[in-house]
Amino acid sequence: MKVYQTNEIKNIALLGSAGSGKTTLAESMLYEAGIIKRRGSVEAKNTVCDYFPVELEYGYSVFPTVFHVEWNNKKLNIIDCPGSDDFVGGAITSLNVTDQAVILINGQYGPEVGTQNNFRYTEKLNKPVIFLINQLDSDKCDFDNIISNMHDIYGNKCVQIQYPLETGPNFHSLIDVLLMKKYSWKPEGGVPTIEDIPAEEMDKAMELHKALVEAAAENDEELMEKFFEEETLTEDEMRMGIRKGLVTRSIFPVFCVCAGKDMGVRRLMEFLGNVVPFVSDMPKVHNARGEEVTPDSNGPESLYFFKTAMEPHIGEVCYFKVMSGSVKPGDDLSNADRGSKERITQIYACAGANRIPVDKINAGDIGCTVKLKDVKTGNTLNGKGTEQHFNFIKYPNSKYSRAIKAVNAADTEKMMAALLKMRQEDPTWVVEQSKELRQTIVHGQGEFHLRTLKWRMENNEKIPVTFEEPKIPYRETITKKAKAEYRHKKQSGGAGQFGEVHLIVEPYAEGMPDPVSYNFNGQEFKMNIKSKEEVDLPWGGKLVFINSVVGGAIDLRFMPAILKGVMDCMERGPLTGSYARDVRVVVYDGKMHPVDSNELSFTLAARHAFSDAFKQAGPKILEPIYDLEVYVPADYMGDVMSDLQGRRALIMGMDSEAGYQKLQAKIPLKELSNYSISLSSLTGGRASFTTKFSSYELVPNDIQNKLIAEHEAETKDED
Repeated sequence: MKVYQTNEIKNIALLGSAGSGKTTLAESMLYEAGIIKRRGSVEAKNTVCDYFPVELEYGYSVFPTVFHVEWNNKKLNIIDCPGSDDFVGGAITSLNVTDQAVILINGQYGPEVGTQNNFRYTEKLNKPVIFLINQLDSDKCDFDNIISNMHDIYGNKCVQIQYPLETGPNFHSLIDVLLMKKYSWKPEGGVPTIEDIPAEEMDKAMELHKALVEAAAENDEELMEKFFEEETLTEDEMRMGIRKGLVTRSIFPVFCVCAGKDMGVRRLMEFLGNVVPFVSDMPKVHNARGEEVTPDSNGPESLYFFKTAMEPHIGEVCYFKVMSGSVKPGDDLSNADRGSKERITQIYACAGANRIPVDKINAGDIGCTVKLKDVKTGNTLNGKGTEQHFNFIKYPNSKYSRAIKAVNAADTEKMMAALLKMRQEDPTWVVEQSKELRQTIVHGQGEFHLRTLKWRMENNEKIPVTFEEPKIPYRETITKKAKAEYRHKKQSGGAGQFGEVHLIVEPYAEGMPDPVSYNFNGQEFKMNIKSKEEVDLPWGGKLVFINSVVGGAIDLRFMPAILKGVMDCMERGPLTGSYARDVRVVVYDGKMHPVDSNELSFTLAARHAFSDAFKQAGPKILEPIYDLEVYVPADYMGDVMSDLQGRRALIMGMDSEAGYQKLQAKIPLKELSNYSISLSSLTGGRASFTTKFSSYELVPNDIQNKLIAEHEAETKDED
């Protein structure tokens, strides 16, 4: 295989909603390029891009699949991304290492929520976009309505390159207004018949051609001047203008295909090869230090590993992009993240489940390798004298969580190893061993996302597991001041144990003044502060610990033990065993024994005194509240709002955004547990949402009483 230079390489992500036909398009592209001799199908489970057992089981793409085609002496690296929002991590990964997005639109439905989500990701990453209307042979396809919706959503930047003469089962021809030709296909698709545009279509074609010429000219001053003078551009000038417009996102070309019948695919590939920007045309990537890195084949060697696949009989296949320099078999590199050394024994050009050995891969190109010792997804490998590090991929917050445990407790360690290995393949699977909740929790993007993880655990790893609803990380605090004292005394021959602690607790708020005195039942307690310690709690909030003991009632050396006793209670709050926060504790008196007092005695005394005082101080349970944004078609807005109100959500606002309604709310984490399933059911899978932690707020009294009762029952069972 030829070694391609940076200015001969194009990296492209195929995006679109589930069912828009990306994997089918990939098959046709591979067939047209001669990589495969026969096109597979998703139904027959024999495609190049969907080859993992879980993908064959569900009939969906689960992982992004990298393949390449050679076209007109150019190399197109293409990544077929999963369409389901549950597997959004694959799309985000792919967009970060490619330079061009092709967004497929299902001809039956037009722009969907998944289309909107993908477009938003391209906006954030400033990536060029080509829209591709697929499935034009569907009975339900209304091409003119789709174009109208696209203009409403994306504006006049959407510029048609093609339009079909007919949609539905009789689709077999289209007009290309860039080349001003008619393309027709026989029922088997493939190579088209190219003819002049029929007279009856010429007016419409010329109108769209002029709009395209004007859109292309707007991206270059010289082209604009020529357009004003001659009202036309040559094909090459139009290509140059479109290429510049793609880079600046000022034009979104619209193409037509029927990928299932291989109609329009060859013409699309010609456009990708001739017009879309090369790696060298795109803005430079920045390393972790914020420095620009030029994709120069003669520069220092640096590889970024963006994907890991666990393949049967092979093990880890590691996919990389050459950020700078070039890589060849036998290169010795250092891992900027892990400090280890690696030798690259072999490198391959990617072709789905197949790999083609190559001698060299240059800057900007994508490849893969195997049998690395210590490389994880997101790592950077550098050549001698190079200190690059890249961490530019940012994944969305999780939306769905479940506690996981092995059916056989003896498999727990194997389960954890498998989870960590699977996270290398999909970084949006997040594994948390929660000390607070005493559960292992897996977080993902939706119910289907975690169901896929469970299927792989049980079928690939042969480890049966169960899912449970995760416990909620409640917090406990107090609403008023209280005082308590406790004497710990134990005598059992020889030295005994003795410690007595008197303390006051009260709610703490940032910036509140130090206490001067307290009044309880008409009795005043004046404070004489000896020391103050502010503890930023790992779980949020603060503990302020004040020593106000006078007259040597308790030696200073016992204060750390008293603080430890208080912290023990803060870690397991008296109401539900949850973490406590935002409390000020003032130790104002106590007693000790010259022989029997020790650290343990004061720790135990402080623990009991604090627990007693906490329960008298108007204790309250706090629950985590999340900011929620729901993107939903207007038709479903009423149902979605009713559902949210039943989940104790507080609606904060509504907006229209790109053809959809955006609803903003605050909602308790407890009520988000099954929200992804409910929202999908309510909207037929046409809505999506994002969440972000907001704050802790008081739970209603009825829920607090229920939580306390449940905790008491659990504690009793444990006893």
